[in-house]
Amino acid sequence: MLKYYNYDIVFQEIPDEVTLAVNITNCPHRCVGCHSPHLHQNIGIELNTAALDRLLGMYGKQITCVCFMGGDRQPKDVVALARYLRQHSHLKVAWYSGNDTLPLNANLFDYVKVGGYQEKLGGLRSRTTNQRLYRYSNGHSEDITERFWRK
Repeated sequence: MLKYYNYDIVFQEIPDEVTLAVNITNCPHRCVGCHSPHLHQNIGIELNTAALDRLLGMYGKQITCVCFMGGDRQPKDVVALARYLRQHSHLKVAWYSGNDTLPLNANLFDYVKVGGYQEKLGGLRSRTTNQRLYRYSNGHSEDITERFWRK
């Protein structure tokens, strides 16, 4: 069962989007230097279509995107929720995954971040990061990671 710990409206995770970021628990990666180690635990509220509908009822008019922050232990459940959002909302859909490869059905997402956090390489804002953020459009992907780098 997919669970979430909390959520927030964010402006920096997905460029040019006002994003509802949903922090999913039970992360399998256990990255050294993780900024949210509490998300390693299998705790929280079930994340299903009813929970998404509640969140969208509260924030749907204020946001342009929903981002699943994690969920790598249950990728099929994340994909199912992405499919649900595609069918029942106008919102863009994103997934921040700690996996090193793009997920199956990546075309259901407008954005996918891949790569576990490696402390020595830094996060998306670091030019040396191993993490990548891809934007999907019309069946094509584009690496937009450099949008996080200050010039």
